[in-house]
Amino acid sequence: MFDLAREGSAAELAAYVDAGVPANLTNDKGDTLLILAAYHGHPETVAALLARGADPARVNDRSQTPLAAATFKRCGAAVSALLDAGADPAQGTQSALATAEFFALPDMLELLQARAARADEEGV
Repeated sequence: MFDLAREGSAAELAAYVDAGVPANLTNDKGDTLLILAAYHGHPETVAALLARGADPARVNDRSQTPLAAATFKRCGAAVSALLDAGADPAQGTQSALATAEFFALPDMLELLQARAARADEEGV
């Protein structure tokens, strides 16, 4: 399952989840399928897992989030999908916002801040 998430095999992984594999399945490091898909830059797999109930707020053993993983890898489509699913840019030991700032990722920082500002305006 974890290799499917790493490889971005969205359709195959979705079929397994539909057949009963937990959407929040974790490996020995606490990495969820969603974290692995996000870290390896597979927005279609991220979207498929989110559509099947994967938790965008679930952290691994190092308190890292799927959003921070996608931010670190500069995968804007995965970042957007996670934000749409309610991921918090400030969550985690090394949050997505902190990751974007620390690694000087201005495009990711702009995306995260714009979404946070929009959420504030909408009162979300």
